[in-house]
Amino acid sequence: MRSALVRASVIAALLLGGCTAPSANPASTTAGTTPSQAPTAAVVRGLATGLDVPWDLAALPDESVLVTLRDRAEVVRIDNDGSRRAVAHLAEVAPAGEGGLLGIALSPTFVSDQLVFLYYSVAQENRVVRFRYTGTELTEPTPIITGIPRASNHNGGRLRFGPDGYLYVTTGDAGRTENAQDRHSLGGKILRVAADGSIPADNPFGNAVYSYGHRNVQGIGWDGQGRLYASEFGQNTWDELNLIERGGNYGWPGSEGETTQPGLITPLLVWRTSEASPSGIAVTADGTVYLAALRGERVWKTSRSGDGMTTPTVFLDGLGRIRDVTIVGQNLLVLTNNTARGNPRQGDDRLVSVPLP
Repeated sequence: MRSALVRASVIAALLLGGCTAPSANPASTTAGTTPSQAPTAAVVRGLATGLDVPWDLAALPDESVLVTLRDRAEVVRIDNDGSRRAVAHLAEVAPAGEGGLLGIALSPTFVSDQLVFLYYSVAQENRVVRFRYTGTELTEPTPIITGIPRASNHNGGRLRFGPDGYLYVTTGDAGRTENAQDRHSLGGKILRVAADGSIPADNPFGNAVYSYGHRNVQGIGWDGQGRLYASEFGQNTWDELNLIERGGNYGWPGSEGETTQPGLITPLLVWRTSEASPSGIAVTADGTVYLAALRGERVWKTSRSGDGMTTPTVFLDGLGRIRDVTIVGQNLLVLTNNTARGNPRQGDDRLVSVPLP
């Protein structure tokens, strides 16, 4: 009953344009553990409503944001006053199933070079393409990675620049499990390239592959120590939060969830697939991870503790399926994902802002 009341209060407040206090709905999320019952109260501020299958966002220097719309193949700019306008419509994108216009990232030197990177599906593959942003549109498309396997599902799609200045790209196995263990395939991997698509000299296998044995990674982020975290969809049993090592093998398809198999890296945390189905993550300098849950319909929070993570708690719920979370200033920006799969409500899909504790 408490969880239902919390969700109802969040929805009502958003529809009225006001604020409320979302909180935790305790559930079993890690093997043999139960989250603490210490919900985090937060004020939710609506930034945009009526978004059509939003997938990822990137904050511009003035804290306005660029949002990708998966099925419309559009990038829209949402200003601080809530106004919006399309800055790109990509005719070559071929949306189908979970494919379409997915990830977005800005160059680490965006202020000077105005470069924007997009991950999207075309007819036969997924690719990463670099653009220049003029302030009103995206121009000069330049493919930097092509040949990433695509399918109706398991397309990965997150782009983020690491503290080393390289671009990291998450890919799915495209429904072909053999891709994940094939270090010559770009499917089922985390990739690492320079901004021009060239291969860093210290990549482990002499190609774009940085880690392998993944089923469908959709969230990556770094803490202040440079540790790379990634969220991964399981198949039927366990979703994962992993600490990514250069050249590491994360086990798929032979392993799902915790493992003791030699040569495989076991997850930091696992969730039942009904409680997570994780997409984007946001990581703070101290190693706190906010994880967007689709089927779980919440934002999970866990923090670094020694060599592991604290028991997860629910930071936010009541908005339905959550596709992405991104830290901008002192706030967590949250993208919902109810218009593609789920139960859309008045105003869906939406972008909201939640102050960080």
